[in-house]
Amino acid sequence: MNKPSRPYKPELFKALQDPAEAAEYLNAALEEDGNELFLLALRNVAEAYGMKRLAKDAQLNRETVYHMLSAQGNPQFTSLSTILRQLGLELSVQGPVADAGQGRCKGWAEEKIGLSQIHVNAFC
Repeated sequence: MNKPSRPYKPELFKALQDPAEAAEYLNAALEEDGNELFLLALRNVAEAYGMKRLAKDAQLNRETVYHMLSAQGNPQFTSLSTILRQLGLELSVQGPVADAGQGRCKGWAEEKIGLSQIHVNAFC
């Protein structure tokens, strides 16, 4: 007989209340290179914070925040930055990785930069 499962969200939301943990969670979603997955992960972080509280603290309409963080959402950069800042997070961008054999960075023509090189950082 299968062991009954228990809901995972309470434990997840408890962990995501820590900005460092939330940053790691969002970075893992970015590494998957999917906008929908990142928005789902950000929605989980927002729900851990409290969606109503987040909307109020960020001075955004609650329904707008829900829509932005839905699978169909397409938040503007300013709105995304506002939400992340309110959650104690920020975006950063990394340049191309140095080629160990050549001792130089790969150029734009040699390697496209994807979402995996954008990171979310926690600040205190």
